Amino acid sequence: MTTPQTLEAQMTDLGRKARVAQTALAAAPSPRRTLALTAAAAAIRANAATIREANAKDMAAGTAKGLTPALLDRLLLNDARIEAMAKGLEDIAALPDPVGKVLSSWQRPNGLTIDRVSTPLGVIGIIYESRPNVTADAGGLCLKAGNAAILRGGSESYHSSQAILACLHTGLAEAGLPQDAIQMVPTTDRAAVGLLLRMDQFVDVIVPRGGKSLIERVSAESRIPMFKHLDGICHTYLHEGVDPAMARAVVLNAKMRRTGICGSTETLLIDRAIAPALLPGIAADLQAAGCELRGDDAARALVPPMAVATPEDWDTEYLDAILSVKVVDGLDNAIAHIRAHSSQHTDAILTEDAEAAEAFMNALDSAILMWNASTQFADGSEFGMGAEIGISTGKLHARGPVGVEQLTTFKYKVRGTGQCRP
Repeated sequence: MTTPQTLEAQMTDLGRKARVAQTALAAAPSPRRTLALTAAAAAIRANAATIREANAKDMAAGTAKGLTPALLDRLLLNDARIEAMAKGLEDIAALPDPVGKVLSSWQRPNGLTIDRVSTPLGVIGIIYESRPNVTADAGGLCLKAGNAAILRGGSESYHSSQAILACLHTGLAEAGLPQDAIQMVPTTDRAAVGLLLRMDQFVDVIVPRGGKSLIERVSAESRIPMFKHLDGICHTYLHEGVDPAMARAVVLNAKMRRTGICGSTETLLIDRAIAPALLPGIAADLQAAGCELRGDDAARALVPPMAVATPEDWDTEYLDAILSVKVVDGLDNAIAHIRAHSSQHTDAILTEDAEAAEAFMNALDSAILMWNASTQFADGSEFGMGAEIGISTGKLHARGPVGVEQLTTFKYKVRGTGQCRP
């Protein structure tokens, strides 16, 4: 039985090992970090059967626990998703090295030369829930940027994450890098999260990636700076200038491609002028795909089988095949609704009116704003980042997909010839 004292000792040991490993990792040349990533990708492919077996245990436990279909979908690792993890590591490996870049350089009148140079953040603690592929994404991104990682995945994905971690360790070993550069909290005990959040002597940044309750807990308890990956209450707004065929295709994709990801649209806004012509067809597409619709009075008048949307619906991240629908009186009304209810993750406008699109994107301050595209593109791999550690909805240091560049900070290198300050 693990006692609180034993757990604290385990967590402290993780922190110490991570700090030592990060020092070695930051000093390692870029080709060795790249080799570790490509070797880890090869290990994932070679061990696909082992990963599937581990995932089957998690899926069986999740089914017995009564996880929703959307959460089970987040948990599932099939052949395509295992290959996507391997490909993601190779994409990260192919990115330019983000460490040691001279971001800017200038010379002072006194002859001092000053360079601002990118450098790793240090040790990063990542707390995430049911998606086991985050283990590969987070570990790979941290490795590329010269950071050590302490991973705390959800209890639902424990066996899957351990199998993926073994592949990352294979890559590190092949490159001659310390395996302690990527570690996982060795218990599902929730008390470990509290200990991690207080390990400010070892951990430089915390990245929580999960639901509102996780973010609230981390915000309340952490002594360590954090990148907030808040819930994705994402909106798609159909402006009166939208192309009808595009509207039907994009809305269906934005909601139903994968309902359990943070970039899934949760609220559809549609201009009153076009709602009678467009909404019934869009609703039919969504309902045929198995989506439950909840609407305001105007939406329900156009689609009578639609359920009533309560005030809580506008502030809910469903992560399921449920969509709230509201008829709005033009661009300003849509913007006002999004300002009131968005989690500032991703919001989209569909229109052929460029002026309206620019007004929409200028008026809102979500981390990602889209014009004529599905909100499901809110993903680091789709941004060309290889992968992402999360979508940051905060406003300091990093916003939107957090990739390798966002996992660095900078330092100043000042070179002189013996100058003394007068």
